[in-house]
Amino acid sequence: MSDIWQRSSNILLVIVIAAVLWMIFGAVKALIFFSAALLWMVFHHVRHLVALERWLQRSDHSPASIPAGFGAWDDVFAHLARYVRQHSQSQELLSLALERMRNVTSAMPDGIVILDEVDRIEWCNRVAEQHLGIHLSLDAGQQITYLVRQIPFVEYLAARQYSSPLILKQTRLKGLIISLQLVPYGYNQKLLISRDITRFEKIETMRRDFIANVSHELRTPLTVIGGFLETLSADDNVNTGFNKRALALMTEQTTRMQRLIEDLLILSRLENEQNKINEKAVDVVSLLHKILQDAESLSAGRHQIKLNIAAQDQLMGSEEELRSAFGNLISNAIRYTPDRGEISINWEKHNGQGLFFVQDSGIGIEAEHIPRLTERFYRIDSSRSRETGGTGLGLAIVKHVLNRHEARLEITSQVGKGSRFSIWFPAERLI
Repeated sequence: MSDIWQRSSNILLVIVIAAVLWMIFGAVKALIFFSAALLWMVFHHVRHLVALERWLQRSDHSPASIPAGFGAWDDVFAHLARYVRQHSQSQELLSLALERMRNVTSAMPDGIVILDEVDRIEWCNRVAEQHLGIHLSLDAGQQITYLVRQIPFVEYLAARQYSSPLILKQTRLKGLIISLQLVPYGYNQKLLISRDITRFEKIETMRRDFIANVSHELRTPLTVIGGFLETLSADDNVNTGFNKRALALMTEQTTRMQRLIEDLLILSRLENEQNKINEKAVDVVSLLHKILQDAESLSAGRHQIKLNIAAQDQLMGSEEELRSAFGNLISNAIRYTPDRGEISINWEKHNGQGLFFVQDSGIGIEAEHIPRLTERFYRIDSSRSRETGGTGLGLAIVKHVLNRHEARLEITSQVGKGSRFSIWFPAERLI
């Protein structure tokens, strides 16, 4: 405010002097003085404006490079120097923070890639360079799909469904398996995080191979033992009482172990990535009629089982795997539904999707157990599961079959009133 008054007082002083000269020397000399004063003021401002423009055009905008000023311009340049100094300090703090962030991300065991709104590489750390075969100095500004060209990654990026990670086997570095997760942030930017999971995948493969091998090796001796137990149980010479009861229990447990081995082998086949699904058109109606016969045999007349067909659509998939998934849901309904209970098997088309569901009037499931039902060997009541002959693997098998058929499982239940297990198949699989 003082600068404004100073500039105003200068102009007023010139006007006063010009008025005095007018009264003493006349109008001509007063106008000459007034014009000269105005010209000097114009020259003064133009000179400082030129100096300011030259400074703005320079690459060096440090406070020391700001030109010296005179009069009101001295204050202007002083304010400018203070602003530049504050800006330089802010830039230094930002640079330090950025450098610190880069050092932290470079030290992380995971790969980090920053992508812009059109998936171009803005920055990445060294781990990401190793995982994805890119080089920041050469590939900055390039589309990530130009460098990582594997079809699953391109589809993952295009789908924009980033809730779950993508497991990718790198072709450039044989044996390397990475997990990729995209995290949107800021304004249309994305963070691509890569993690080396080779060791965990090898451990998982060893676990699957171990289960498959052990299950395969146990199947033959169990079959032999089961055969001899059946023979002994049918022998009339075996004393009644304890021996008969012992043979019956051994036969029952051997049968249960055989079912467990078969389920473990089925899971191993489903988990094997090299075991590709053998797809063909599956006549769902015919398949459900066959499964209905098996269900009635298992129920032995203890339940009312109904088959409701509301669609004639066929499914693209593996008939063997679908029969296993449907059969597991139906057998569970039979096991956990009391005698004289009702079970309905349904096939219909809803909103363009295929819908198979099993509805029962059984004991029901408490809500906290539902999210874990598809875990292996997860049992709500272990004693109940043993009594009904369950292995604890049925719903895990269902989950793997549905994953291979791009389907999803929905479970709704109410304790004491029954449960409903629904399988939704995408419209693309309907024929």
